[in-house]
Amino acid sequence: MDNVVARNAVSTTGVPDGRPIVFVHGFGCDQTMWRFVAPDFEVDHRVVLLDLVGSGNSDLSAYDAEKYGSLDGHAGDVVEICRELDLHDVVLVGHSVSAMIGALATCKAPELFGALVMVGPNPRYVDDGDYVGGFSRTDIVGLLDALEANHLGWSTQMAPVIMGNPDRPALAQELTNSFCRTDPAIAAHFARVTFLSDNRADLPNVCVPTLVLQCSEDAIAPDVVGRYVHEQVPGSVFTQLRATGHVPHLSAPEETTAAIRAFLSG
Repeated sequence: MDNVVARNAVSTTGVPDGRPIVFVHGFGCDQTMWRFVAPDFEVDHRVVLLDLVGSGNSDLSAYDAEKYGSLDGHAGDVVEICRELDLHDVVLVGHSVSAMIGALATCKAPELFGALVMVGPNPRYVDDGDYVGGFSRTDIVGLLDALEANHLGWSTQMAPVIMGNPDRPALAQELTNSFCRTDPAIAAHFARVTFLSDNRADLPNVCVPTLVLQCSEDAIAPDVVGRYVHEQVPGSVFTQLRATGHVPHLSAPEETTAAIRAFLSG
């Protein structure tokens, strides 16, 4: 299955000649996470959904630990998909780790992209000197060790923390189920790549109009991180959502959609 569209389980809906909008999911998730947001854009956009290799219905046999040993491998796939589908002036919407994958993709092929939306971005999770990423190195090492030792237990424990919104347990359950469906070996490798990445130096190279969407009370990408990303990406727009937690497209899809719409129309 060497075709990138099949490899990444790409699906397209909406208006065939509308402005393309590509949604890329975060760690432990897949394209179904966008199901409350994507339909709103189908009325006037060509909507493209995909599963990162190693996630969802992607071709798991294509997961190459060397290629995906950095976020660059996934960014290359996103670029390849856009070229295969002959997309231009693309709006790239990336959640969590895919906010950084999106940034890398726009830097690789700026001619393909017209806008970038970063939902809950974090360019480096580990605190470093004056830089606050939200986690100590000890925190991250413990998190990765726990994931490798007990994938299901880790998923059950971490998903509610990531999702937030404790008064809506069904949201955390959905994220838990999504994590549990992921191949444990791939999850452990992708988690290591994600949580030990440092893409701060790439942010000033982003040269397309960019929206930084920051959730409130986000345990994975704290407010200070979103503001740092906004300061580092030239000319970016910063929008603070009322939505809490780290997955606003599930917990507050209307607010998320409205923020993206406002950015694109502005």
